[in-house]
Amino acid sequence: MKRAARAFWLESPGHGAVRDVTLPDPADDEVVVRALYSGVSRGTETLVFRGGVPASQHAVMRAPFQEGDFPAPVKYGYLSVGVVEEGPAELLGRTVFCLYPHQTRYVVPASAVTVLPSAVPAERAVLAGTVETAVNALWDAAPLVGDRIAVVGGGMVGCSVAALLARFPGVRVQLVDADPARAATAEALGVGFAAPEEASGGCDLVVHASATEQGLTRSLELLAAEGTVLELSWYGDRKVSLPLGEAFHSRRLVIRSSQVGTVSPARAHRTYADRLALALELLADPALDALITGESVFEELPTVMPRLTSGEIPALCHRVRYDKSA
Repeated sequence: MKRAARAFWLESPGHGAVRDVTLPDPADDEVVVRALYSGVSRGTETLVFRGGVPASQHAVMRAPFQEGDFPAPVKYGYLSVGVVEEGPAELLGRTVFCLYPHQTRYVVPASAVTVLPSAVPAERAVLAGTVETAVNALWDAAPLVGDRIAVVGGGMVGCSVAALLARFPGVRVQLVDADPARAATAEALGVGFAAPEEASGGCDLVVHASATEQGLTRSLELLAAEGTVLELSWYGDRKVSLPLGEAFHSRRLVIRSSQVGTVSPARAHRTYADRLALALELLADPALDALITGESVFEELPTVMPRLTSGEIPALCHRVRYDKSA
């Protein structure tokens, strides 16, 4: 039995296409998943789309089920939600999340899919990978009760971090972004909002996710003495300059990186599966729907991706919908 599918490929930087795929027969420990939705993470995926992954990071940046190599041709993506059509009885017919690229059907090991909790709709579950990044960031940051925290950069990752911080008791959370439209997103998430020049200082912790030099500089300015900037931005092939003179040393400031590819050392006893399962549980909160800002059908991806990359479509997470008959 031949199983046909269609997949989105980056053919060359800035140009994508949908290709026909013939799936292999699944082994006993594998599943066939029919995609319902996938998500485009505007930060990382648009950087990949424009060919901005530096050669030194080609191996590090590989997605779990990526095909091809950077800069192109490459099949890239990691936010897929679908239904198991073939596989072990306990998974058959279940709705699952998988770190798979944009493709109508795919075959993966059964261990690579995670069943959605009953309280999490498939439409929202495309956020799982980004909320998992936020979970790891907060394991790294270890915020305390009553902390004064700013999240600089109201993109998909920054908003996910702010949404989780909103649940911490006594914490003052302010989302900081140059786009005034992010105020509505902040309100939906239950956190404050400020433009960069109006943000409240004296922060114990600043989470930086704007991927701009100006945002990182402002993050340092917002810290109280001995405060920490947790850097979540990934700049790809861009250089960044910082004001590490002035009062940086006398105020004993800290800049610390965080990256989802490794489970936070603060939770080294936890597994990747634990972390993803927690992220999916947290997605039961309908407030997180505010992070999904647009939707298109799968076949439109070759024209949608350039518009997401240029900013013509000002997305946080852009959801891709798949035809049920595909």
